[in-house]
Amino acid sequence: MSAQDAPTTSADAERPPTIEITRGSATEEELAALIAVVSDAYAQETADAVADEPRVSAWTRTQRPLRRPLRRDIPWGRFSG
Repeated sequence: MSAQDAPTTSADAERPPTIEITRGSATEEELAALIAVVSDAYAQETADAVADEPRVSAWTRTQRPLRRPLRRDIPWGRFSG
């Protein structure tokens, strides 16, 4: 038994996954059990694959950005001496 390769295009992503029996013969009950287990695992995986939104704390939002480093090639004031 092998599953089809991962989808590579958006048209392939909309097609449901397929199962191909390559050896032996399975009864209808075995196929139904297989489809139920794989469908449940697939649904659970897609439900768990949601990315969490990054949380920004109030401390991070109110922090001032760091200042740029001092340029040492520009002399200070008029005293370039």
